[in-house]
Amino acid sequence: MQFVDRLLKCSDCGQDFVFTAGEQIFFYDKQFKNDPKRCKLCKAKRAGVGRAAAGSGTPVLPFSRTETRTTCSACGIETTVPFKPTQGRPVLCRSCFQMKQASPDAVPVGSASLPRVEEAASAALDAARPAAIEMIAQTPGVLVKEGEPAPDRVAGAAKAP
Repeated sequence: MQFVDRLLKCSDCGQDFVFTAGEQIFFYDKQFKNDPKRCKLCKAKRAGVGRAAAGSGTPVLPFSRTETRTTCSACGIETTVPFKPTQGRPVLCRSCFQMKQASPDAVPVGSASLPRVEEAASAALDAARPAAIEMIAQTPGVLVKEGEPAPDRVAGAAKAP
């Protein structure tokens, strides 16, 4: 199927706008059945993100997102973040965030006293290993070569023939 740029008329402002071939391919891939009815400015204005340019009264698309002022959980400096922080979650300034990204093994802020899951599991396995080896050594016929059938055992005792 071949797509070419088409001119459409906006249902809100009445201006002509271009429905590009790339947009048509996107609509086709998403299986949208209808062509767009509004130009990008009217669509943005309808969504509530259009702003009036300084004194001109014509809506323009926003170039920046809103920022929230907060303090960094790691270093305590005041910073701005491009999202609204959730209660109970640490918020990092740009430099602390980049340091955390550079060293992924670093312990998260506020959890320095909690042991890492991998370290705890490894310690538990190391502690259980000698007892498991002793138990295997005391139980004859437990280890079977690959491909051989396992011996018939019921609770560690051999079945009578």
